[in-house]
Amino acid sequence: MTFYIIISIVALLLIAGVIFQRRKDTDKQTFTALAALAFVFVILGITFGEDRLIGYSLIGFGVLLAIIDIVQQHLKTKK
Repeated sequence: MTFYIIISIVALLLIAGVIFQRRKDTDKQTFTALAALAFVFVILGITFGEDRLIGYSLIGFGVLLAIIDIVQQHLKTKK
């Protein structure tokens, strides 16, 4: 079980690094503070996933923050 948690955390960090690097190269948007915080909560949820109440709560909160960030960015680009 711990092995899968480690693999998922490493995979998420690699994905975040690739996305961050691609955005940095093109000088477009970078991660907002809210998106980074959401990513941290999802990683914490995976890390503490053995206790389902804590793990799912952290993942859910991270997803909620990501959705809020998406809506804010969408509204900002429409104006």
